[in-house]
Amino acid sequence: MILLLVVSAVTFAIFFLLPRLVGQTADQLAQQYIGKSPSKADILAVKHNLGLDQPVYVQYWHFIKGIVAGADYSIGPTTVHCDAPCFGYSFKTHEAVWPQLTSRLPVTLSLAAGAAVLWLLSGVTVGVVSALKPRSLFDRTFMGIALAGVSLPMFFTGQLAILLFVFKWPIFGRDYVPFTDNPQQWANTLLPAWCSLALLYSAVYARLTRSGMLETMNEDFIRTARAKGLRERKVVVRHGLRAALTPIITVFGMDLGLLLGGAVITESVFSLPGVGQYAVQGITDNDLPKILGVTLLAAAFVVIANLLVDLLYAAADPRVRLS
Repeated sequence: MILLLVVSAVTFAIFFLLPRLVGQTADQLAQQYIGKSPSKADILAVKHNLGLDQPVYVQYWHFIKGIVAGADYSIGPTTVHCDAPCFGYSFKTHEAVWPQLTSRLPVTLSLAAGAAVLWLLSGVTVGVVSALKPRSLFDRTFMGIALAGVSLPMFFTGQLAILLFVFKWPIFGRDYVPFTDNPQQWANTLLPAWCSLALLYSAVYARLTRSGMLETMNEDFIRTARAKGLRERKVVVRHGLRAALTPIITVFGMDLGLLLGGAVITESVFSLPGVGQYAVQGITDNDLPKILGVTLLAAAFVVIANLLVDLLYAAADPRVRLS
């Protein structure tokens, strides 16, 4: 909770306090949300409706209060009530932020969940096999692919996937369809994005798994397990991989938490109407309520992911439970 307050305060200060510190007035802040050649009366009305005529700390208090207890906002000549949790109304579109976030969240969840399954399975599998056959043809080939995958940016691999598999060979669809409407078309549309993200992330997991397994497989408890006559598969999976999972869980929790907060580049490249695309719209329009809503949502996912990582530590490593 404290972390979320700090994140919201810093974001609020960046968009409201810093412009005033460099000499921008409240009238200038309000003018950017009006059309061309606004009158002084228009500027004053918008400044009052957006609360820009109040001190920054008062505006921040109203924002935090709205999240907990709801708030009333002046939208033109009328006043509307925003139920808690209220993240405010867009300065540009005059739409409540929270319903917009919740309507776009399933898209981001679909993207993150599918990609996470692919990169975790492929990355860990390649890393384990490479560690068991170090300096082999398999190891060198797939570590080279992993290096290329982590080096290529998403806007390149994503555009290449669209060019090849959507336009040149129309295997996959382009327009997103919700899972509840058509599960097959939903997966068909998201598969290029899943694979592009998996190529980027699985490279990191393959190298991380390989490094951990190479270190773990030389430990005394591995030799003891083999001396007891356990099958090699059980030694590798139950003893070797399990001991090497701790850093993988840490990185996976952070990656998934950040991705759930909005895959900005991926959603922009594949035109997915998710939280990341909503964040881009807010940044382009300098729309503070949108940016604050996305920032707090991303921070909340990171906090939850860190909590789950701590719980998974105990399941993966018995030494954590003993301590």
